[in-house]
Amino acid sequence: MTAAPPAAAMSALERRYRRLLRAYPRAYRAAHGDELLDVLLESAGPGRTVPVPREAWGLLSGGVRSRIVHLATGNPWKDGLHLGVTALAAAQLAALLPYAGAMPLWTAASALALVAVLRGWAWAAIPLTLVVGMKAVAIAGGRQIFDLTLLPVYPSPLGDQALFADSGPYVVAGGYAVTLAGLGVLATRGRPLRARSWWWCAAAVAAAWSGPQWMAEESTFSLSLSRMAVEAAAFGLAAGGGYLARDYRWALGAGIYLAVASGDLAAHSAELTRQHLAYWGVLAVLALWAAGAPFRQRRHCLD
Repeated sequence: MTAAPPAAAMSALERRYRRLLRAYPRAYRAAHGDELLDVLLESAGPGRTVPVPREAWGLLSGGVRSRIVHLATGNPWKDGLHLGVTALAAAQLAALLPYAGAMPLWTAASALALVAVLRGWAWAAIPLTLVVGMKAVAIAGGRQIFDLTLLPVYPSPLGDQALFADSGPYVVAGGYAVTLAGLGVLATRGRPLRARSWWWCAAAVAAAWSGPQWMAEESTFSLSLSRMAVEAAAFGLAAGGGYLARDYRWALGAGIYLAVASGDLAAHSAELTRQHLAYWGVLAVLALWAAGAPFRQRRHCLD
């Protein structure tokens, strides 16, 4: 029979196991946390104060998997549409953030629209998105609406060109129209929406930066490397979520965003380079992976 570890060692080991178990959702910890902790402590060697790397990795990966599976609840179509609208709202805020100094009111309104989307307040997000969209389309078309804005709108150090210098009013209007259509559907579905993570705000800030520079200076339609990294990471998470949960809500959200991004690229078809096509190809492959992952062969495992 294995000797019990000293009380001090057991206390340190228990604290570390509890930190690792925080990777699991709160509901899972409440239902199974004590039982799992007892098993881990009983199987630990005498005098051990630190979990072995294999146990630590297993707990962390299992916690992430459990969180993703627990997210795959409720109506997948409605939740996927909400994900797509959230991604578009974050991208629309990212487009305005470098110009916050010149347009503080409209940038703040766009930020409030994103917060409303994140909290699931579709009815509140609709008027905010509408007025910001109307102002954005007017700026893209070189017109004035609501208030006097000095055109072109030049950026802060976050950007390197005027607002919507490489986009036309129809491209900007298309993105906002898809967002408003999605919000309209969500608002009329009755049941409240799930609140989204505040990490979406951090993603919008990261995507707002125009650097690092990586495209040729003569490119008239430049792509931000920071935005590409954020989008690739988000699409990768969507593919991973679909694979782990066998659910297509993440594929739907990624597809909505990709459709809007594809429309932007199509509007600049004469200016596209291999870098633009590679960018679209990466997002398309990840979106297809997210769409196909839910149909992988089912494996039975203990929850």
